[in-house]
Amino acid sequence: MIPCLYERTHSPRDPLEEALGRPVSPNEGLAERTIVAYWPGLDHYILDDERKSWTSVQWAEHLEGPYLEHPFAASPDDDRRAILHLDVHLHPDDRNLTGPEWAEVARRLARTVGIEVPGKESGCRWVAVQAQPGRLDLIANLIHLDGAWHAPPVGTGRRLADEARRIEKDLHLVPVGCNSPSQPAVHAALTASAQLATILTQLADEQAGPLAAVRGLVEHASHRIARQPGTASTDAAHHLELIARRLQAIQQDLDTAATRLVQPRAVPAPTAARHNAHRSP
Repeated sequence: MIPCLYERTHSPRDPLEEALGRPVSPNEGLAERTIVAYWPGLDHYILDDERKSWTSVQWAEHLEGPYLEHPFAASPDDDRRAILHLDVHLHPDDRNLTGPEWAEVARRLARTVGIEVPGKESGCRWVAVQAQPGRLDLIANLIHLDGAWHAPPVGTGRRLADEARRIEKDLHLVPVGCNSPSQPAVHAALTASAQLATILTQLADEQAGPLAAVRGLVEHASHRIARQPGTASTDAAHHLELIARRLQAIQQDLDTAATRLVQPRAVPAPTAARHNAHRSP
């Protein structure tokens, strides 16, 4: 099972189209087996029968909702791209998973990236789509119901890879390291990139990485300067705080790059399908 974490986007429509393999539509209802899991708080807002009849456009609008409710919500570095998208692909020789098994995979991945916390229903809106053979897509809006921004922890890519290994073991799936006659080139590419991915992961490590150490020193200096009297001290502390945020963003970018080095690139939706996609609510 190979996870792939995409760059965040402004809209859930493109990720949803990639998950479905076709344009979103205001006329097409999604089968219950397609939406295998979703944000648990949704059940408190709409009836079960209503949810089952939702079209793909309505699911997209559901994920866009936090943008409308909190128009000024942004990440610590003022980024408004709140749509998180990740997918996992099974090994070509894996068996077909059942609906409940796909749902378990989705919830475990959602907990890994922190968009679902057991017992907490006021977190991020997310949905898991299983519309293509051997593939599951997880799409979420990182803006909470209260307007707070959820920042996935540094090292998310590595955590996803580790959780994928545990899922393989628990569900008796083919380990990612096993070669398949149908994918020798992919396996070779994964092996060749592993060392570089390890280096980037070490750089991004939140506990022992060099950037984490530098960021900690900058944050400490910011706090000490902030306690000094005078406007100049306040400005200097704010400037150091911004530097610390940029360092954290660099850590996240390095972690994403490391994840992509050991994962095959996702195949984009056909150009014609994207051109004809429905864009208005």
